[in-house]
Amino acid sequence: MTTHRRLSASPGTAIALVALFFALYFTLGGSAFAVGERIQSASVAQQRCANGAVRGFATVTGNPSAGIANVPGEFTSNRALFRRTFNCTGRAAQVRRTATGVFEVRFVGSSSQAATATGFGDAYATVEPLSPGTFRVIVHPAGRDDRVDVAFAIVAV
Repeated sequence: MTTHRRLSASPGTAIALVALFFALYFTLGGSAFAVGERIQSASVAQQRCANGAVRGFATVTGNPSAGIANVPGEFTSNRALFRRTFNCTGRAAQVRRTATGVFEVRFVGSSSQAATATGFGDAYATVEPLSPGTFRVIVHPAGRDDRVDVAFAIVAV
């Protein structure tokens, strides 16, 4: 004789599943995505770029017709290279590619010295500050140390 077991979720499990859904839904920028939804125009500066606030973010995807490997070697703020950007100074976010899987992102006029980044798909990203408002992002396939040209998002605080 077989017994049927009824599955039931505890309240904690239900809350965790809802949180997981929202985390996966907003993977393309997390809290930076939420901040960007409130900004009406990229040219409008915040009252101030407060310590601890999101000072800038960029989702770098590359030109849809050419790919991210074709990001130029000089800094550019070409909108076709970004899915979305924000800079608390009201100035541009710029990107350049220096090598395979190595990009530099600059938030013009920002004094931010800390940032975090994530690669899309099965990739991760590391960030190192180069100067205030400028960061090197290195993208790797998951579980490997080689570099790969994959879209990524960076958030500067």
